[in-house]
Amino acid sequence: QVQLVESGGGLVQAGGSLRLSCAASGRTVSSYYMAWFRQAPGKEREFVAAIIWSGGNTYYADPVKGRFTISRDKAANTMYLQMNILKPEDTAVYYCGGKDRYSSRWPVTPYEYDYWGQGTQVTVSS
Repeated sequence: QVQLVESGGGLVQAGGSLRLSCAASGRTVSSYYMAWFRQAPGKEREFVAAIIWSGGNTYYADPVKGRFTISRDKAANTMYLQMNILKPEDTAVYYCGGKDRYSSRWPVTPYEYDYWGQGTQVTVSS
């Protein structure tokens, strides 16, 4: 079983930056995909960005393209989300998730992921 722990959330003004981390522990990370999702109060969990763990290919949701960057450090078993030009609408709890198996398209729904972290709060003030 893989355990995921997010960190790096906080309060930031609009236009600012934050970097989130997702540290994996337990059995050797063998996820095919790792991803970031977010959930605002009263809303469903939504896809933010994903990365193929082995090759580093990335995929982004339209609202964050050009502002957020997903990356990973395989040696450290850690995934990151660099968030720049933050907007109040980015306010949410951010979760990292892992999916073990390949799929023919990028997995962008939370139901496709096998395990999750506990989340970290990001609040962007206007």
